[in-house]
Amino acid sequence: MISSTESHSSFPPVENALREPNGLLAVGGDLSPQRLLEAYSKGIFPWFNADEPILWWSPNPRMVLFPEEIKISRSLRKTLKKDHYQIRTDGSFTQVMHACASSRKGQTGTWIHPEMIAAYTALHDMGLAHCVETWMDGELVGGLYGVALGQVFFGESMFSRVSDASKIALVHLAKQLQRWEFGLIDCQVKTGHLTSLGAREIPRSEFSQQLDRLIADTKPGNKWSFDPVLIE
Repeated sequence: MISSTESHSSFPPVENALREPNGLLAVGGDLSPQRLLEAYSKGIFPWFNADEPILWWSPNPRMVLFPEEIKISRSLRKTLKKDHYQIRTDGSFTQVMHACASSRKGQTGTWIHPEMIAAYTALHDMGLAHCVETWMDGELVGGLYGVALGQVFFGESMFSRVSDASKIALVHLAKQLQRWEFGLIDCQVKTGHLTSLGAREIPRSEFSQQLDRLIADTKPGNKWSFDPVLIE
């Protein structure tokens, strides 16, 4: 039985989440910055359609990518070494979110709706949500966004308008996070796309232990700026 949660109450333990649907933990509350930060620090994230109440999830197992385990195929490595793209960060956050939403039309993924965009844009304005953008010929062609707490990046969504554009963004993110000594990229649930890039599933208990180790007190951050090209 899932719990009803109010904005002023704590989330139930993640061990209480349902097995089916996998990870459904609680319903209700709000998407205030404080509520979202509390959720992410405990390994919980919101995922719900526009016509539903807010649903909170903590699946088991959890899909994660350790930055040093990023896999780069031979063809992708060739693409990364070309000079036909530019990587930018935190310049078009809301545009990236809208692009992620548009890339899912006709699919299960209508959760990137105006309420979610407003909530994560508020976190972005606090320097706690970030985006990585792939640009070609002056056009935004791919990217991703998520939330950074301590030394963990909680990935939310990505999109591509041309081949490999989201992969380019993810590889640059992983390489930069290695430089910054981040320990984990949360990918939430398993997909073939993420598996091909080195992500893997770990038990929820291990994921919680990683969060306890990697997330310190969260303070307002700054816009991200990546180092020069890191791909060898």
